[in-house]
Amino acid sequence: MNAYARGMRLVSLLPSATEIVYALGLGDDLAGVTFECDEPPAARAEKTIVVGGLDTSGMTPGDIDRYVRGQLAAGRDLYTLHARALAELAPDLILTQDLCRVCALPSGQVSDALDYLGCHAEVLSLDPHSLADVLASILAVGRRAGAAERARLLVAGLRARLDVVAAAVAGRGRPRVAVVEWVDPPFTAGHWVPDLVTAAGGEPVAARAGRPSVETTWAGLAGEAPDLVVVAPCGYHLDGAAEQALAVSRELAASRELPDVPVWAIDADGIVVRPGPRLVNGVEALAAVIHPDAVPAAPPGAVRRVS
Repeated sequence: MNAYARGMRLVSLLPSATEIVYALGLGDDLAGVTFECDEPPAARAEKTIVVGGLDTSGMTPGDIDRYVRGQLAAGRDLYTLHARALAELAPDLILTQDLCRVCALPSGQVSDALDYLGCHAEVLSLDPHSLADVLASILAVGRRAGAAERARLLVAGLRARLDVVAAAVAGRGRPRVAVVEWVDPPFTAGHWVPDLVTAAGGEPVAARAGRPSVETTWAGLAGEAPDLVVVAPCGYHLDGAAEQALAVSRELAASRELPDVPVWAIDADGIVVRPGPRLVNGVEALAAVIHPDAVPAAPPGAVRRVS
């Protein structure tokens, strides 16, 4: 009998992993999530919260950056693992990551807590660096959760959608696109985000494909001479991203090097920064911005031009 047939108990310590689990039709097997797992809404409302953290909703991007830097410099954790609550769920499989200490608990810390509590769950670390890696991580979750065929079909569907975009933008010019992943201070796009721009028919600039995003300056960003700028701040949906995109537009105008460059906001948390199935929605939305005459318009709530 495979794991899915016997009802494997899953715990997700990543919002993106939670989305993967639900996309695979395994939501009923998910027992625990983090306080940041907001998609689908039922995840946070109906599951046990096993990871807590600071509510940053009332903080500015600069405040958040200073808090994170201070915590890391002091060797303190950004997240709190409710270890006993986790152990009481008796999970078979825990999904976590080692990619970014700012995004989630590292797998080693989870394993140490489980060993201390005598919990023998398997820990699967999802650490994608590219769009291809994200699709591979969906397959990995499917295999470990006993839903390999569901994962194969899901990924095949996502690849088919990417092929549709690729065909629509083939042979067209590739505008230079800068994606800003944080605004105070500014950070360039990294990991899989440049892949999204490439898949959407753009040329990513001020970017580090497959590598962490890095701090830059507005002058440095302007010096890359982008044809358009997309603001995708980690932790923000479209309204929050649009508010920050207005600030980006003012900064670039003040630099006098890019006074008229179009600036767009995108639902970062929904379709750009979380490495899950909805990254393909991000590619489609970016393509609608970069090549609006070649692909369908993005759905409401995905993108917004601010200048």
